[in-house]
Amino acid sequence: MRLAMWSGPRNLSTTMMRSFGARPDTVCVDEPFYAAYLTATGLVHPMQADILAAQPTDGDAVARQLLGPVLGGKPVFYQKHMTHHMAPALPRGWMDAVTNVFLIRDPARVLASYARKMDAVSLEAIGVPQQAELFDRVCQRMGEAPPVVDSDDILADPPGMLRALCDAVGLTYTEAMLSWPAGPKPEDGVWAPHWYDAVWASTGFGQPRPAAPDLPDDLRMLAEKAADSHARIAAHRLSPAR
Repeated sequence: MRLAMWSGPRNLSTTMMRSFGARPDTVCVDEPFYAAYLTATGLVHPMQADILAAQPTDGDAVARQLLGPVLGGKPVFYQKHMTHHMAPALPRGWMDAVTNVFLIRDPARVLASYARKMDAVSLEAIGVPQQAELFDRVCQRMGEAPPVVDSDDILADPPGMLRALCDAVGLTYTEAMLSWPAGPKPEDGVWAPHWYDAVWASTGFGQPRPAAPDLPDDLRMLAEKAADSHARIAAHRLSPAR
C-alpha cells in the first residue's frame, strides 16, 4: 500500500510520520516534493540550499519515485505530503495510484504556530486552498470523500483514531504506532533541524491542545477566510474506533 497523507504545516504531520514509521511493515518518506516546490515557485525557505541538494527538483522525477520500488520491499509506503507543496506546475496524476488521506487542523492553531517559525504568513503558505483543491480532486476520482483525520481528535484519543484510520485504509492497527524512540530518524528531511525540535524530543503523542489561541487581527482575518474550506473537509472526518 502507498499511503499519501496530505497536511498543511504545523499540524501533527511529523508525529503521524513517526507513528507509521514505528510499524515494522512501513517505510516513510518526508515531504518529497519540497525541492520541486521551491524550484517551481521560486520561493526561498530556511535551509534552501540543503533542500535543493537533497531532493529531485523535477516533479515528474518525484512522482516516479513515489510509484517506484519501495525501500526494503516493505508492504506499506507512508508518504508525508504538504498540500502547499503541490504548486500548479507539479504533477497530480500519480495521486490516482495511491491511497490518499487528509490530516486537518483548526486554521487558527496552524496560523499561530506557523507565525512563530516564519515571517510571511498566508493561507497559501499553510496550504488551505491547495488542500481544498486536492481534496476535491480525490473526491471526484473516488466518487466519495477520502478518509479525513483531525489532529485534535488524534491527540484526544490516539489509539481510537489510529484504529479508525487503519480500518479506513485497509491496514491492521498495531499498538506499535503509539510510541517510538526519541531523536532523529533516517526518513527525516534535511530541514528537520529547523522544524523538528519538539518531534525529536517526543516518544509518543502529546497531550490534547488547550483552547485555540488569541490571534492578532491579521491572522484572525486569515483564519476566518479559511473557515468555510476547513469546515467542508472536516465534515468528513473519522470518529474514533472502539
